[in-house]
Amino acid sequence: MRVEVVDFVAGAAGAVGTAVVIDVFRAFSTACYASAGGARVIPVALLEAARALKARHPDWLLAGERHARPLAGFDFGNSPTAIEAAPLAGRTLVHTTHAGTQGLVAALHAEEVLTGSLVNAGAIVRYVRAHAPGTVTLVRMGHEARARADEDDLCAELLAARLCGERYDTAGIAARLSRAAGAEKFFDAAASWAPLRDFELCTALDRFDFVLRLGPADAEGLRALERIAA
Repeated sequence: MRVEVVDFVAGAAGAVGTAVVIDVFRAFSTACYASAGGARVIPVALLEAARALKARHPDWLLAGERHARPLAGFDFGNSPTAIEAAPLAGRTLVHTTHAGTQGLVAALHAEEVLTGSLVNAGAIVRYVRAHAPGTVTLVRMGHEARARADEDDLCAELLAARLCGERYDTAGIAARLSRAAGAEKFFDAAASWAPLRDFELCTALDRFDFVLRLGPADAEGLRALERIAA
């Protein structure tokens, strides 16, 4: 198995084999909590697409952000704290973010596409190793899909090491990431849209035993995330 590490939307667009699109703070942590709560999650890239889906399906919920801030008219921001507390069982959640969902939508050449986060890192490794693809492409989406981010770099390092059967020291991950630039908002009392609990939920290593795989297009051309035990 060959493991490649690439960055941003361009990296996602060129990803082959099994692509793992990584966004730790907060898109794919949020998606895991939403799926665990029973939601059907549909990732989209464009705000206009999300709003158009809401117009066609008024009972669907919208979640997302730009520049980490919640969006006008959306039911949720990109906060796993809010998602974890919401009654989502049986609901459809349309999710759009500045980085993570852009990468999912762009990964058109990969044989399959998984979301990447710390909260289900172990499940990702078990799933990939069980399927043994020739190539795994780890896509670090970074800060707003334009600059490297410590949290996504660390997640890629962890996944790569585990996929290759190497030991990775997970002690102190939360302490290490608390100093990351991307974590500053969680420790800012004025950033009510990014509570400290978001940081705790995003760094809860191996909390979930499933992967989220981008499914095939439905009759509307939408691709929901499939929850698969691993």
